[in-house]
Amino acid sequence: MGNILTFVRDGLASAIAGLGTERDKAATVYYTDPTIDLQQLVAAYRTSWLPRKIIDIPALDSCRAWRSWQAKNPQIEKLEEEETRLGVQGKVLEARKKARLFGGAAIYFDLGDDASQPLNVEKVRAGGVRFLTVLTPRQLQPGEIETDPLSPLYGRPKEYTVVSGTAAQAKIHPSRLAIFIGNELPDRDITSGASYAWGDSVLTSVLEAVKQADSTSANIASLIFEANVDVVTMEGLMAYVGTPDGERKVTDRYRIAATGKSINRMLILDGKEKYERKAASFTNLHELMDRFFQNVSGAADIPMTRLFGMSPGGLNATGEADLRNYYDRIASGQTLEMQPALANLDECLIRSALGTRDPDIHYVWNPLWQMSEKERAEIFKAKSDAARTIAGKGGMESPLMPVEALSDAFVSELVEDGTLAGLEAAIKKYGTLAEQEEDEEDIEAADLSTDLRE
Repeated sequence: MGNILTFVRDGLASAIAGLGTERDKAATVYYTDPTIDLQQLVAAYRTSWLPRKIIDIPALDSCRAWRSWQAKNPQIEKLEEEETRLGVQGKVLEARKKARLFGGAAIYFDLGDDASQPLNVEKVRAGGVRFLTVLTPRQLQPGEIETDPLSPLYGRPKEYTVVSGTAAQAKIHPSRLAIFIGNELPDRDITSGASYAWGDSVLTSVLEAVKQADSTSANIASLIFEANVDVVTMEGLMAYVGTPDGERKVTDRYRIAATGKSINRMLILDGKEKYERKAASFTNLHELMDRFFQNVSGAADIPMTRLFGMSPGGLNATGEADLRNYYDRIASGQTLEMQPALANLDECLIRSALGTRDPDIHYVWNPLWQMSEKERAEIFKAKSDAARTIAGKGGMESPLMPVEALSDAFVSELVEDGTLAGLEAAIKKYGTLAEQEEDEEDIEAADLSTDLRE
């Protein structure tokens, strides 16, 4: 038998309708590499409110509730003071916005030593972090890519160069940068130029939907000026057209008629003239606009209630589920993207604030979803009941742990979640349960000593 070449095709095709063949109209549709230059991105962000909100809202939501340090109270105060001194929260917000707009951004933390060398966090002392600077891809030029798979920098630049205009200023090692990416590239090998070390702008995949919504909104707005159009039928009109004198007479005639209609609300016509008013219909335009808004919301992955401030439609619709899902996605981004990017900066921050590194210090991201007063009260009651159960009720029951330890942990929990306002200050003033019991024992011992002397 001779060689037989067989093509196996898995798909729906119709030779009559052209479906799935070269005659199929959909066969001409294909995806191309996006080409959006820097000026277009900046212009869209500056001139259109939709691109600006798409960039700003997720960045703001990822930073606005910020984080809570888990440590001893004096340590927490010093860490928060150091964050305030360096403006960490504001710098992270700025970097997140620029990363989403330009495809990437980085925070450089200066330690006063040679920035081109790898970071050694053990050398950071109190006040060691001098300042933070946010740099964009235009200002931070990536160097040669690390190709050694055994290197922790594999697939990333070995160094970055700070560029001002056309002049190189300084070399920075990647370990001294908190790097944020816009939309992650599927494969960095498919890109070239200075963008290979960064990602895509968030607007790259949503700009077409934004343009469609903006264009539709502008066209609907222009229809307002044509909501009511006056139509006058004039017999022998074409006899006047084409001659300057004739056109002037027609123009003067209806200018005077329009003036009389505006002032006297009366339109006087010749017997051979007819007047009627054409009214445009706006019945379904709002539904059409909502469809385009939904398209933008889906492309940006931001609920309409958050992106447009619109009330959810439908009976008993609150939009709560959409917002919870959106906040869950933001929380996932904080844990999987922001926290690793800030790892080196945070290690330096802890040492800069405390002078040393306590291994027990860590932080948690504060929840974005704010509970109602009723929900807070129910949670407080549940925590209180749980504490009573653990402590035991006396008699034959014994506590699962020392009451003093349970008291300290419960107080810390209430302070962290803000359930009881002013609790931390009150504890400082009056002391903990264990401290109060020690004071009472000291007083009793002093009284007993006095009695014995007497």
